[in-house]
Amino acid sequence: MSSFRLPAFTLPAPLARLAARLPQRPPTLVLTTALNLALGRVLSRDDLEPLTGRHLRMCVRDAGLTLDFTLGPRGFSALSGSGTPDLTLTANVRDYIALALREEDADTLFFGRRLLMEGATDLGLLVKNTLDAVDWDALVKEYAPAKVLSRFLPTSRRASEHSRIAIGS
Repeated sequence: MSSFRLPAFTLPAPLARLAARLPQRPPTLVLTTALNLALGRVLSRDDLEPLTGRHLRMCVRDAGLTLDFTLGPRGFSALSGSGTPDLTLTANVRDYIALALREEDADTLFFGRRLLMEGATDLGLLVKNTLDAVDWDALVKEYAPAKVLSRFLPTSRRASEHSRIAIGS
């Protein structure tokens, strides 16, 4: 699997036009849930302190998505799309995936004008440095489907054994 390279692609324009008309809250909730799962595990809350209370926007250009969110005392949460964001990140789906897979780094995407950062420069640098510092390999090992499922198996086996004992008594 290490030889796999993400192919170059752009989502079709009709898909972006359709997605732009749909409510943006559901994909924003997916993003903030994923960020909250990483918060304190992979993403240091202390390092992200400057993002607290700031309006962040992630635009997925070829998917027609605009995701507005913030970091608060209870973690990341969705915001309405009103107001001017403090930081906007814009890229295509493929470039966000390549960034997450570490096929490309933020600098390469930024200087190739495939990742745009607009707004507060200090917040953009913080996000870029945070992405560079994430130990994606450890995250993949920790949250691989087999490992996640194995956490539930011992509990379910114990529960089924307990119910057999209770039924047999």
